[in-house]
Amino acid sequence: MDAARILVVEDERAQRDPLVRYLKRCGYAVDAAASGEEADSALSAARYSVVITDLRLPGIDGLEVIRRAVARDPDLGVLLITAYASVDSAIEALRIGAHDYLLKPLLLDDVGRKVANLIRQRELVAENARLRRALSAQQRVPRLVAESAAMREVQAWVDRAAASRAPVLIDGETGVGKEVVARAIHAAGGGDEPFLVAQLATIPDAMIESELFGYERGAFTGATRSRDGLLRSAGRGTVFIDEIADLPDAAQGALLRALESGEVKPLGSDHAVPIEARVIAATRHDLGELVESRKFRADLYYRMNVLRVSIPPLRERPDDIPLLVQELLRRDARGSATTVSAEAMRALCRHRWPGNVRELRNVLERARMLCDEGVIDVEHLPPDVAEASAPRLTLQDAIDRFERGYIAMVLRLCDGNRERAARELGISPATLYRRLERHSLKTENRATDDSHS
Repeated sequence: MDAARILVVEDERAQRDPLVRYLKRCGYAVDAAASGEEADSALSAARYSVVITDLRLPGIDGLEVIRRAVARDPDLGVLLITAYASVDSAIEALRIGAHDYLLKPLLLDDVGRKVANLIRQRELVAENARLRRALSAQQRVPRLVAESAAMREVQAWVDRAAASRAPVLIDGETGVGKEVVARAIHAAGGGDEPFLVAQLATIPDAMIESELFGYERGAFTGATRSRDGLLRSAGRGTVFIDEIADLPDAAQGALLRALESGEVKPLGSDHAVPIEARVIAATRHDLGELVESRKFRADLYYRMNVLRVSIPPLRERPDDIPLLVQELLRRDARGSATTVSAEAMRALCRHRWPGNVRELRNVLERARMLCDEGVIDVEHLPPDVAEASAPRLTLQDAIDRFERGYIAMVLRLCDGNRERAARELGISPATLYRRLERHSLKTENRATDDSHS
């Protein structure tokens, strides 16, 4: 593990140098600043575990250094040191983010003990966050269904990509599951670091660079505090850029520089800062064609195209549908299990699925709400999906299926009250009873509801 990094801010060299030497002997990486302005510049260029600052400094004072430091990193450990005992300054320092307040002359062992405690606390917070992310990722990562030969090939590329830190480009039609594949790569590569998503379609063009690369306080109107941006916040995790073809030209150039140099320059900063995140991008477009038409940078395309995973549309892999149906129903289950009849499954497998897996999921969600006994049948499917099994039905079968579904719907609307349902249907209760027997519709009669209304 790299040594914890500490920033010492002290304008008096006679006070600064002994403290720096002591902390280095303790095994820390230490930077020194002789003014608040130097401290602000150092905080823009590097990440620190602890900042130790004097209260009285030329220019920006110690309290302002604390404000700016905590705005950049709320988990930063902060010690305020001063020769001027002041209850007011102590209270203000603690209020804005300092963890302790020490008087000169310093007892170096006391400083060392407090620094060690702050670093230990920061490491515990980071470890707890990592464990929460890992647990959340395990619960959130969907299983990649790979029954067909085409998806087995996709799985092989996922395994290759997980063994590397190179950029990955995932292409495929809308709804095929590009984010699912990206999460599978992230999880197979360890998955205990963050997986952060940049949905470019939801971010205004003017804000994309600040979202990805971060910004300093005051970089633009409304920037009241600094922000790391996704590429820094992900640590050694993954940043998934959805629809990279929508990235504005200036942001394309900045992303290319970040991938090649391993650094980003936040908006409003003069200093580049290192990044370790892995970038996975997705697109529904043919980026090669966009390059030829000069709508996408060729150099970024070649940099992203190191590892490419192409996901086939669902219509080209019907062998995956039965397992996909099971996985989607299991993933979205709310209590009781739901199954699919053989005829409904045939219809699902024959449908062309222009919306791919996303459309299949929506159809199953709708069907689950319509089915009574935990079994999805053809009548619970939308007409354009159900008609895939229509050639197997006679006219009488179709009429019977419609009648059964319509009677079941009316009974639900009448809360199971057969007398009310019969009135709504325009038939006698005896006729309704015969139809219920004929269609094997079981329902508890709640006729007493009317007598008490």
